[in-house]
Amino acid sequence: MPVGQLGHVCSPWLVIGLFLWPATVLSARRMSLFTILLGGELSRTPRLEAQIAGSRVIAADSGIRHAAKLGVEVELWAGDFDSVTADDREAHAAIPVAAFPADKDATDGEIAVDEAISRGATRLVLAGAFGGPRADHAFRHLSAALALAESGIEVLLTSGWQEGVPLLPGALRSFDYAGGTLFSVIGFTDLEALTLTGAKWPLHRRHVPFGSSLTLSNEVRGRLTASLESGRAMLIAHPQVH
Repeated sequence: MPVGQLGHVCSPWLVIGLFLWPATVLSARRMSLFTILLGGELSRTPRLEAQIAGSRVIAADSGIRHAAKLGVEVELWAGDFDSVTADDREAHAAIPVAAFPADKDATDGEIAVDEAISRGATRLVLAGAFGGPRADHAFRHLSAALALAESGIEVLLTSGWQEGVPLLPGALRSFDYAGGTLFSVIGFTDLEALTLTGAKWPLHRRHVPFGSSLTLSNEVRGRLTASLESGRAMLIAHPQVH
């Protein structure tokens, strides 16, 4: 289904794309959706609210500060807690924690994602994945999202005003962005046979070398779709939210 769309309920069935899904299937899909609160920038928007509605929530270290803003209940707080204050710990003392030493082999975000997967996550919203004081962590979120997508996990990265969606070979991705939305395709490798439709500057089976700026600063014109035959990329969009 188009990224960002949740479908429309026709009880006891849900229409997703061209298929009818029982409402029980919707419930199961919702239970497999987890929001991971990360320490980057995050703004509450109606679009973000719809994307995380009904999800289970795990916070990674300082990402806990987004919980009140979003009005969500956090079921687990994971990390080494080196980026939070005593006031943060006191304010969220009732939340179960998964504490790790500062000297560890994984980021707090990665730990939180692993905890979500162990609880049955098949879809993840990484909220607060962009910006923040650590550019290396933000880059890690992008690369981790690609690895997760390759393992079969659906991933959306978001700051509320900015979104990232992995693009992998073989799948035609369809997006629900409004006309005029700015987007870029960032290649993490050479891209082969990249095709973009519904764009101001469409592409048809285009080879895009790694490091090329060809796919920066495009605009949505109609229904945006993207596909490629080989390579790894991230579609970064700036949805028009109100």
